[in-house]
Amino acid sequence: MRRAYLAFLRGISANALSQTGAILATSAGLCFIGMELLRVAGIVTNAYVGLITYMALPLLFVVGLLLIPLGWWRWSRRAGRPIRELLSLRFAETDLAARAAGSRVLRTIVLLTLLNLIFISVVSIRTMHFMDQASFCGTACHRVMNPEWTTYQQSPHARVLCVECHVGEGTKALIDAKLNGLWQIISATFHLYEKPIPTPVHNLRPARETCEKCHWPEMFLGERTVNLTHYELDEVSTPRYTTLVMKVGTGKAGQEHGSHWHVAEANEVRYAAADARRMEMRWVEARQPDGSFRRYRNREFPPSTESSSDVRTMDCVDCHNRATHIYEEPERAVDQRMARGLIDRSLPYAKKVALGALMGSYADTTSAVRGIEAHIRGFYREEYPHLLGPRGQEIDGMVETTLAIYRRNIHPYMGIRWGSYPNHLGHEGEGGCFRCHNPQMVDEEGISISMDCTLCHSILAYDEAEPYMYLFAADDSTAGVRRHLIEYLRGEFWEAVKP
Repeated sequence: MRRAYLAFLRGISANALSQTGAILATSAGLCFIGMELLRVAGIVTNAYVGLITYMALPLLFVVGLLLIPLGWWRWSRRAGRPIRELLSLRFAETDLAARAAGSRVLRTIVLLTLLNLIFISVVSIRTMHFMDQASFCGTACHRVMNPEWTTYQQSPHARVLCVECHVGEGTKALIDAKLNGLWQIISATFHLYEKPIPTPVHNLRPARETCEKCHWPEMFLGERTVNLTHYELDEVSTPRYTTLVMKVGTGKAGQEHGSHWHVAEANEVRYAAADARRMEMRWVEARQPDGSFRRYRNREFPPSTESSSDVRTMDCVDCHNRATHIYEEPERAVDQRMARGLIDRSLPYAKKVALGALMGSYADTTSAVRGIEAHIRGFYREEYPHLLGPRGQEIDGMVETTLAIYRRNIHPYMGIRWGSYPNHLGHEGEGGCFRCHNPQMVDEEGISISMDCTLCHSILAYDEAEPYMYLFAADDSTAGVRRHLIEYLRGEFWEAVKP
């Protein structure tokens, strides 16, 4: 028995290839166990360490295991001995003791192989779990994905795993996602990706399988009040208020109104976009009560012969296209920070100065940091030098907040500037709702898709000095709005107090 094991070990130790494999496998295994213990203890939490623990170490372990038998096989051939001789079967086959010794060595090899397979299986499960974490998605290809990672961390879905939306259910979806991830690694390695990354993502999972797992249509009920604050560019940054009662609706019986009418199954809406960005539509059609479709064609485009693959059924992401990776517009970003008190409105020309700093032309982030700080501090140094001492803390806060806005939204190395990723939730410029709701989209009778604001909201104030200006106005033209809000508030009250 002892001779059998010595022959087995001699086959490994007699060649450098097997020795290297044994060292690699043993070291990688011990390092993995050590790193896992540190992770469980909470000592190591960095995502980059995870890349080493769950990707580099398992790879080294497997490579080491493969080198051991390969080196043993090469050594046996050079020695002119068959494998079974190395298992102490070099004696006569009738030698029962030798055969028994060889069998024990073989069982030892099988046992070690099973242990290695168990170890690899555990590592594979941990690796798959790690690859499902948002930190892996955001940091594995740090330079490419850093803009998305930055916006994701500050989004309403910051606690939702990336795979919940980007990876489908089932084995096929998992394989497709990993193959796509492999191509992304190749693209990142050889710089084959576009800058900025083009949107929308055309292979994104259907919203019925993602969004509606949490935001199911049966809960699209009632109406919601939205208050927006906009600040003027004057010395005191005068606030102006827009108050909207948003008609949510579902499109179901008794609720055939509001923005979510578009995604109700009974009101199927289909369209053909003029380009991959879906910024302009060739035609839009909506299902009618009798089951037929009413088509509105864009008069700016001649009738086309697009294939069925060019036709898309409207879903959540056609409007909520930046539900997670939200890039802001500069003016709205400044308004929001001022409304939250992050930029002190009492500083002279606070809105104008912060916005002017953001709109400067900067080659990269380093020059932007210097330029933004110089713009803000330079303005108050020249125009209001007496404020530098007593209001220095507020000026510092403005600088820090303005820099944070820039770092979140602008990423020069990826070609991401202001407006690179428009948000279709609303109707800024010519995007959003106006892609379909515009005078150019007409049916066979020449009737265009309505642009009536009251389809989706009631306006209680629009850029006014008071948030509910129209509610208290004496003008009879706003009577309907006032009545609508009173009914809405009454409904909210009864919902709150009813048993």
